[in-house]
Amino acid sequence: MDTISFAHGPHDLVLIFAVFVLAGLVKGVVGLGLPTVAVGLLGIVMAPREAAALLVVPSLVTNVWQLLAGPAFGSLVRRLWPMLVAIVVGTVGGGVLLPGAGGADAAAALGGALLLYAAAGLASFVLHVPAGAERGASPLVGLVTGLVTAATGVFVIPAVPYLQGLRLERDALVQALGLCFTVSTVALGASLLLAGEYPAGAAGMSLAALVPAMIGMMCGQWIRGRIRPQTFRRCFFVGLLALGVHLMLKPFVA
Repeated sequence: MDTISFAHGPHDLVLIFAVFVLAGLVKGVVGLGLPTVAVGLLGIVMAPREAAALLVVPSLVTNVWQLLAGPAFGSLVRRLWPMLVAIVVGTVGGGVLLPGAGGADAAAALGGALLLYAAAGLASFVLHVPAGAERGASPLVGLVTGLVTAATGVFVIPAVPYLQGLRLERDALVQALGLCFTVSTVALGASLLLAGEYPAGAAGMSLAALVPAMIGMMCGQWIRGRIRPQTFRRCFFVGLLALGVHLMLKPFVA
């Protein structure tokens, strides 16, 4: 498996911090998107799993914050545990079985994940999960989400459309997303650690990235009360769509 290097110059550090400010801002406005934006933008200049290593601490802290803000933690864990266990299995197992961080297809896989997510968002796609199907679908969705996470560092596909399809009450949905993202982040960190792709330099950089992410998130929460969330969300998905196309084409134009 390819070794990841975390030696970055001043210009790289400025870029990384700017990306996490933007990613935190998006999360502050729409309630999600920090991992997607951060890994997507950093994927332009580094391998997706290197970008994912920088994501671990900011994603974990902001999602635990989101997770603890809701009233239904216990009931959500009891309902979603098959999906959560499968996310861990898929992420850790995928980290062992899938190609290394420097694989030629890594950027294209990340671009494909962003493209699917953005297209679904722009089309206002709503998944309907029948009550009787949840028991069988939950672990399958978790496993696929884990594999996508291991390959790309992005853990929104298919977890987010699936959770939206459960028709949870709004606050419960926000908390369920926080729970899913928290488990995904921990599993991603474990996957990187087991693969030898999470050295001390990555941990330190990830911890430092928490500061701009929190600054961006607080700015986003301030902006949220002053703009139409639907307009911002549409711009967010348009940007992801363009980014996904760029990353998918990257292996062919490099």
